[in-house]
Amino acid sequence: MNNMADAIKIFVPIDAAAIAVGANEVALAIEQEAAQRGVAVQIVRNGSRGLLWLETLVEVLAPQGRIAYGPVQVEDVAGLFEAGWLQGAAHALCHGLTDEIPYLKKQQRLTFARIGITDPLDLVEYQALGGFEGLKKALAMPPEAIVEEVTQSGLRGRGGAAFPTGVKWKTVLNTPADQKYIVCNADEGDSGTFSDRMVMEGDPYCLIEGMTIAGLATGADYGYIYVRSEYPHAVAALNNAISNAHAAGWLGRNINGSGREFNLEVRVGAGAYICGEETSLLESLEGKRGQVRAKPPLPAITGLFGKPTVINNVISLASVPIVLAKGAAFYRDYGMGRSKGTLPFQLAGNIKHGGLVELAFGVTLRELLYDFGGGSASGRPLRAIQVGGPLGAYLPESQWDVPLDYEAYVGISAMVGHGGIVAFDDTVDMARMAQYAMEFCAIESCGKCTPCRIGSTRGTEVIDKIRNNDHREQQVHLLRDLCDTMLGGSLCALGGMTPYPVLSALDHFPEDFGMPKSGQPSTRV
Repeated sequence: MNNMADAIKIFVPIDAAAIAVGANEVALAIEQEAAQRGVAVQIVRNGSRGLLWLETLVEVLAPQGRIAYGPVQVEDVAGLFEAGWLQGAAHALCHGLTDEIPYLKKQQRLTFARIGITDPLDLVEYQALGGFEGLKKALAMPPEAIVEEVTQSGLRGRGGAAFPTGVKWKTVLNTPADQKYIVCNADEGDSGTFSDRMVMEGDPYCLIEGMTIAGLATGADYGYIYVRSEYPHAVAALNNAISNAHAAGWLGRNINGSGREFNLEVRVGAGAYICGEETSLLESLEGKRGQVRAKPPLPAITGLFGKPTVINNVISLASVPIVLAKGAAFYRDYGMGRSKGTLPFQLAGNIKHGGLVELAFGVTLRELLYDFGGGSASGRPLRAIQVGGPLGAYLPESQWDVPLDYEAYVGISAMVGHGGIVAFDDTVDMARMAQYAMEFCAIESCGKCTPCRIGSTRGTEVIDKIRNNDHREQQVHLLRDLCDTMLGGSLCALGGMTPYPVLSALDHFPEDFGMPKSGQPSTRV
């Protein structure tokens, strides 16, 4: 057998989505087949490239570059060896050079630039691909200068609220305290979203770097990553990465010999959707029941354990290193209006090519659905698209050309949110989807405020009556009044945004509620 210096590199994703469809078994089959043939191979478990419809996507480092094959199953492995895939040979599963696949080539990957390229826990590779460059610059800057750089970049919260990151950091910096914290909200619970998970599993050092920079910027020396319990692979990757970073001097009392300190730990949530709301998350971190806190005081002033706290989403924090490494102007040049930089959009639902697409703000839903998604998986016409998770509006085709921009979406009573996009074809019952939104809110409500706790339960009942033509006209009026109460009276976004999917379904797809387009009851039962 050849020695390992001559071994051919084969990349098999260690991402949870790939593992779910058999990536571990594929890696083992490749190892065994290579051994039987006396061929030296080195299997690298990389992050996912985000082309989820092709998982397990295996890449071979051939003389001409990395060649992609997928979706590879265990039974395909012997045939791939037979065809000469180690030399990048043609095969029914071959997609050519990975970087030339249109789905990838047309993207603008900033935050996700490294994901899928290397072993996520390889610190040497991380630095070779630009890792810790942003942190090195931050270590040489005063806190105010770091905050100003982030402010000038235009980076806004990627968790849904889109609050300017620099403003939040400046508030924490300017609030005197003996202790401050950085908290990463990794409780990614929205339907159709997986970008946070992909970062944590595929590039955990990037998140660590971003949180450390946030600590340097605000005077915080301790951080927590709050991860949902459904992400065991992410938890394991983060814990290993934190341990490695400590050992290499990138975390701890003396970061890279600078004398500056930052420490970090992972906390696992118990699966409550409400803990994705920042104040409920803080309650949970403190060992209490996850319930919403009234604001003010803001967490930036009185947060975790009563101390000034930065709370940012995974993508927000993972976007910070490139801002510091390449400068605010570089990042700000992407996007449109007040929506600067890029967002990893996640295509899910009834879509042919589901996966992750990172692009600058301004792209349209239609481009994402057809240029990247390839239309519906069923082959039927797409009818409704929910953007922004289970609290996001359902958009009809007439709104698919609105640019994905925070302000433009507010203008059509929708939200970009976390960038989750769930597609439905023309067989969907939108009245049922509206009812599901109310049911979801009723189940996940923390129970603290009446509009959310009671309103969602009554809303479920009212929509059921509408669907059954039980005094439909009166029930529709009642539903709109109820939504108005929830919008204006709920303590947090769970109750306050549940009306978005409900009202959008009622306004854009009235026929599914037995109503004509005019909004008046129809004769249909």
